[in-house]
Amino acid sequence: QVQLVESGGGLVQAGDSLRLSCAASGRTFSGYAVGWFRQAPGKEREFVAAISVSGVSTDYAVSVEGRFTISRDNAKNTVYLQMNSLKPEDTAVYYCAAKNYAGAYTVYTTRADYNSWGQGTQVTISS
Repeated sequence: QVQLVESGGGLVQAGDSLRLSCAASGRTFSGYAVGWFRQAPGKEREFVAAISVSGVSTDYAVSVEGRFTISRDNAKNTVYLQMNSLKPEDTAVYYCAAKNYAGAYTVYTTRADYNSWGQGTQVTISS
C-alpha cells in the first residue's frame, strides 16, 4: 500500500479558498489514480474529484464542478485539491485515496475503487 497524508485544511469564511495536499510515501504516486472524497457529520462519504495516472483526465462532483480543481505533481509526489468560492456546505473531513493498476487515462469516482486512504483533514467554512 502507498501511505497518504492530507494537509491544508482549516477554518475559513464563506467565499474564501483553500488548497489541500495529499502527500504519498512508501510508493510514488506516478502509477496511481487518485481521488478526493469528503464526509460531513451524519452523512456518507461522497466523491469530490478524481485524476487519472497521466493527469490528463479529471472528474468532479456536480456540487463542486467549476469551483474545485484537482492536479498532481509527480516530482513532489503530491496531489492537490484547490478549493475556491467555499460554501458552508463544503464543511467536512476531506480524504484522499489512491488506486493502483489503473489505466493511464481512467478516473474513478466510487469509494470501492480505491485501496489506499489517508486519515483526512478537517475543512470548516463559516457562514
